Amino acid sequence: MLEYKPIIHLSMESSQFVLASRPTGLPSANNFRIEKTILNKLQDNEVLLKSWYISVDPYMRGRMNDVKSYAASFEVNKPIIGGIVAKVIESKSKMINAGDTVFGMLPWATYFIEKAETLRKVDIQKVPPGYYLGVLGMPGITAYIGMMEIGKPKRGDTVVVSGAAGAVGIVAGQIAKLEGAKVIGIAGSDDKCRLLKGQFGYDEAINYKTSKSIRKELAALCPDGVDVYFDNVGGEITEAVASNLDFHARIALCGQISQYNNTKPYIGYSILPHLLTRSVMLQGFIVSNYSDRFGEAISQLTQWVTEGKLKYTETITEGFDKLPEAFLGLFNGSNQGKMMVKV
Repeated sequence: MLEYKPIIHLSMESSQFVLASRPTGLPSANNFRIEKTILNKLQDNEVLLKSWYISVDPYMRGRMNDVKSYAASFEVNKPIIGGIVAKVIESKSKMINAGDTVFGMLPWATYFIEKAETLRKVDIQKVPPGYYLGVLGMPGITAYIGMMEIGKPKRGDTVVVSGAAGAVGIVAGQIAKLEGAKVIGIAGSDDKCRLLKGQFGYDEAINYKTSKSIRKELAALCPDGVDVYFDNVGGEITEAVASNLDFHARIALCGQISQYNNTKPYIGYSILPHLLTRSVMLQGFIVSNYSDRFGEAISQLTQWVTEGKLKYTETITEGFDKLPEAFLGLFNGSNQGKMMVKV
């Protein structure tokens, strides 16, 4: 646990990462720049925070582009914003006290000042603090909404999850298992496949990097077809799943990480004939559109975690200066479960 030492300051120095330039294709360390900044005296209803755990997420790649999307683009020469669990060092708020642990969408910085109303206090007595960036945070909520609202697995269904060993996929597959489905994961290494089956209850797992034919492997594992597909990656993997869909299957379109660094549109074969002839429902979703369900999702996920029904894993990199490295690691599959940086 982070040691809390109250301080009273007139001004103090902080380090922060800014977007130095917009990437073309796969980002590099050159797209990030670390800077020093001076924090001023706290004003009413403000708190001084020290970063503890900082999330890196695939969706942040899209925010590095200057394009219209569901989330505003990061500004060049301005701090990168993401999910952070932080310790309150000093407070001028009646809502949040020094020593509290909070979550917020905050700048990549070692220290920063924030309005109290933008933060949510979290309890770190029963679960690790990093869980609020993973299974009890945006990835877990995304898995819950996508699976329960769109996938709607039921006993006897066959569910396939791509990106299955990632922060969202691990939770999505376990939720489907809790609903009584057979679950098959697609991941990028033998170690990840063993993890899915040995620790997270997946019935089968396919290593897409070594498979001679994902389509044929799925056909053998799903003789009656795929009823639910939770798509985190897109591309050739989704094409392979589409050819194995059962009638009235549901696709929860959560992510397309295989496409995020493309400099031109991906051209594969169209999956639309499969969706048409088999009466398949495909729905893309952005988790922020379901904010009215967040309370329900967090409550249910917390119950499953505390009851031991839902397990999780994290990939934690130590050191604030390692943030770009950790972020770039998402695109070569170096993470198991939630990727984050401990400051």
